[in-house]
Amino acid sequence: MGFQMKDFSLEGKIALITGASYGIGMAIAKAYAAAGATICFNDIKQELVDKGMAAYEEAGIQAHGYVCDVTDENAVQKLVATIEKEVGVIDILVNNAGIIRRIPMLEMTAEQFRQVVDVDLNAPFIVAKAVIPSMIKKGHGKIINICSMMSELGRETVSAYAAAKGGLKMLTRNICSEYGAYNIQCNGIGPGYIATPQTAPLRELQPDGSRHPFDQFIIAKTPAARWGETEDLQGPAVFLASDASNFVNGHVLYVDGGILAYIGKQPG
Repeated sequence: MGFQMKDFSLEGKIALITGASYGIGMAIAKAYAAAGATICFNDIKQELVDKGMAAYEEAGIQAHGYVCDVTDENAVQKLVATIEKEVGVIDILVNNAGIIRRIPMLEMTAEQFRQVVDVDLNAPFIVAKAVIPSMIKKGHGKIINICSMMSELGRETVSAYAAAKGGLKMLTRNICSEYGAYNIQCNGIGPGYIATPQTAPLRELQPDGSRHPFDQFIIAKTPAARWGETEDLQGPAVFLASDASNFVNGHVLYVDGGILAYIGKQPG
């Protein structure tokens, strides 16, 4: 048959994007809806789900929102069973829910470390495990894990996050290894520094009109010389969810403006 544009279509597909009440998860969900998918999402609190539902409605998207803690295996199994009953079998899973605690390692408690690993690594395992059986029965499935540049690099204060996101890269490869024969593709997306409301304070101009030091640092480290926008993740996310990527498996696609390719400017 050869290549056809419909290979990029998600028409008739059902997608579950975890933690997609706002931010990167919502941007990916909106792109999936535009490509024809039915959107399901969860968040940990009803108020977040309500906020997400209102934002989807405003965008003209009929989403299905659920309250679920992705670290709770029983709750996740129930969530997936409910979606299968109310909407249909999940074709696309995006493990987007995540947290970060910026605490120097020597000041971080083991409990805080475990909490980050629980949300950022154990939860993707739990949710993937819940959706894979029906994907096997259906004969296809796409799992996309939201990794990070910290899947490759370290930085001060993010020991737990980097450990979890490095682990998520290897979980991605292992899901590919175990379930590739069932026509299930598991890949990752590694966002670079993305302009979101959470990172807005790091981009505010200083009183003297100069850039924030962290903003200067990121711009200097990025060949594209800018922060990414959530929209920059939409095309890659649609590609990895679509039939256009059926032989792409166990790969992490870094959407970082070139940071990982670049050693950085010489000082001075």
